[in-house]
Amino acid sequence: MKTSAGIYSKDKGQRAKGKRRRVANLAYCLLPIAFYLSSCTAARYETVPVTPSATPPEKKVEKEQETQGFEAFKGDRKKVVASWYGPDFHGRPTSSGELFNMYALTCAHREYPFGTKLKVVNLQNNKDVECVVNDRGPFIPGRDLDLSYAAAKKIDLVGPGTGAVMVEPLGRDLRYVKYVRYGVSSGTLTIQVGSFKDESNAKRLKSALELNHKNVYIMEANVAGAKYYRVRIGKFNNKVDAQKIGNALANEGYNVLITKFEQQI
Repeated sequence: MKTSAGIYSKDKGQRAKGKRRRVANLAYCLLPIAFYLSSCTAARYETVPVTPSATPPEKKVEKEQETQGFEAFKGDRKKVVASWYGPDFHGRPTSSGELFNMYALTCAHREYPFGTKLKVVNLQNNKDVECVVNDRGPFIPGRDLDLSYAAAKKIDLVGPGTGAVMVEPLGRDLRYVKYVRYGVSSGTLTIQVGSFKDESNAKRLKSALELNHKNVYIMEANVAGAKYYRVRIGKFNNKVDAQKIGNALANEGYNVLITKFEQQI
């Protein structure tokens, strides 16, 4: 014989079990709806048109890098003689301060500011490559452009070694523009553009600077028992004169430090 208490307990348990089943079924039914809604939300976010005012700052900077900083060379499309360089300089500092990577699409030019993007077309086969100026050169008379091994390979210039090409500046990466730093700002000043333990690196930078600048010299210095070769430019009696040349060098893409002029012993 079942008591009322037993019947009540059993009924209560069945109701609780049924309630849990209904909650589970409801959650299961809602899953596709939640998935659908989340999918729609993502799709709406990805397809909303972006107005110019809503363009992220990094996109604006990227656009400026494509169009500014090379105004003097805009439309400067011309025929020149190109050569290439590779293993002998791989891993050594370029004039811009970057280490030369023969497998990167870079090049050396006598005048274009560092960061200038060039389109180079081999006039023998119409093959083209885009590369970035990050070095000075070439230093051999009759040559106007030195391509990295990778850039030269793209247009089949490695075998011949030299060839006629058409170059066209496309823009400039403004990350190559530098700022003037100050060691001192009064007294007799000079501009330091590089400091090396390897004298050959200092001499190469000196040769690069002498393509467009005067009064370039190398100052030897001993620091903690180690010898350094510091590449410097000029002797200035005041900050204004030093800053004028320093700003031009920094805009060109060189690392610039205005410091105290020291007479070489």
